[in-house]
Amino acid sequence: MKKSLSFIFLSLFSLSTLAQDVKVGVCDWMILKRQKMGEFELAHEIGADGIEMDMGGLGKNDVFDNKMRTDEASVKLFRHLSDSLNVPIGAVAMSGFYGQSFATKATYKELVEDCLQTMQKMGNVRVAFLPLGGCGSEWYKDKQLRKTIVDRLHEVGEMAHKQGKVIGIDTPFGAADNLKFLKEIKSKGIGIFYKWQTIVELGLDIPTDMQKLGAKNIVAMHSSVADSVCLRDDKSLSVSEIKKAIDKMKWSGWMFVERSRDVRRIKSVATNYANNVDYLKGIFNIPIVADVALDSAGRDAKYVQTILSRSKKVTDELNISYTRKGRNVLNIVANRYFKLNDIYAERDETKKTDKKLAEATADAKLYRYHFDLEARLANYLNPKQIETVKDVMTYNVVRVTYEAQCDMIPTLTKEEKRQILAWLIEAREFAMDAENSNKKHAAFGKYKGRINNYLSSRGYDLTKEREAWAERVKARGGTL
Repeated sequence: MKKSLSFIFLSLFSLSTLAQDVKVGVCDWMILKRQKMGEFELAHEIGADGIEMDMGGLGKNDVFDNKMRTDEASVKLFRHLSDSLNVPIGAVAMSGFYGQSFATKATYKELVEDCLQTMQKMGNVRVAFLPLGGCGSEWYKDKQLRKTIVDRLHEVGEMAHKQGKVIGIDTPFGAADNLKFLKEIKSKGIGIFYKWQTIVELGLDIPTDMQKLGAKNIVAMHSSVADSVCLRDDKSLSVSEIKKAIDKMKWSGWMFVERSRDVRRIKSVATNYANNVDYLKGIFNIPIVADVALDSAGRDAKYVQTILSRSKKVTDELNISYTRKGRNVLNIVANRYFKLNDIYAERDETKKTDKKLAEATADAKLYRYHFDLEARLANYLNPKQIETVKDVMTYNVVRVTYEAQCDMIPTLTKEEKRQILAWLIEAREFAMDAENSNKKHAAFGKYKGRINNYLSSRGYDLTKEREAWAERVKARGGTL
């Protein structure tokens, strides 16, 4: 019996150690939070599993602008924020070598040692990132320069290996040249920090190249390409095929999003990186956590996707799609649609036997749940944003109608404008509970009639106002 239990335990242990563990992180210097306390909160909001923390600027200085070297208070605070938000540091980067040459920098050993010490302070981080971009565009063609780089990499690689760490280098090579380069370096402390962008620019196939390089040589990845569009819209690569290759290789480790930003909104940091993180997690089947659960159990999958697509119009308008906040708002709005559908489905079923009871029960439930949406949204959005949610869910009829009324009758007083807007907002509350688009527009239609009666009682000839309005719109090249 003991032997059987031991065998089962060892088998389970073996399976757990062999299981793949792919995590998705972001580079703090790319989300504009290089060694800033806010990087953990932003990464958490983006939905990232962790951070690739940079050592700080280098420029022509002898040392990195690394506050973790001299400020123990910052170390403690960063560790606390990392732990409390469950956003670990997956790698530490020496991005300063994008601009400075690793081959000629006199203090290269001191810089690497500073990085290794910082890795230890920040939770015994295993992987460092070292780009060789500062060595020149074709350094590998100069035999002497290449030898200098190889010798220096061997030296710092041995430094890292003695401390149980590894330095991932960013090279301009594909698998064949990377394998040759690693063989020249001859250090277990040096591996490849695999960069998708490089392989795309070389015109190589990422899945094929990765498998040729081998899982043991890839210490981490920069899973993005040049800025143009976000990953889900990038036609230059197939992430699903990359996943198949990674699964086949049984590779585990950190994938950090460095670029792949939508150039149309390049400054929308949270939106771009949340989009990419969400996409990668979806492809790699990594759980995406939201505080608000989606009430999708037992519902048709196609219907759920339709509702989610409709609800996403809200988070798109708020510019929070794919963020942690956005996922919660998305689920709240979708659950609202599900609730309305349930209420009206129950009403229609009850109507078969008792129409009066059906309507009364539906009205009671609509009243009961009317304020539920706003109350739940208030946990994540401010009042102005909640107004936006309501407007998107009712096709922006309030804004469109109000602006049309003001344009049609330029002489409206402030009092009259306030009354028109108040009635439209009141109509929106009824439209929010309506069962379909026709009923939503019908709710506004009743109040539009009330507004027309009100304006007529105030002495406005609406027929003449509309005719004059049509002429003004036509004169400026538009149509009604």
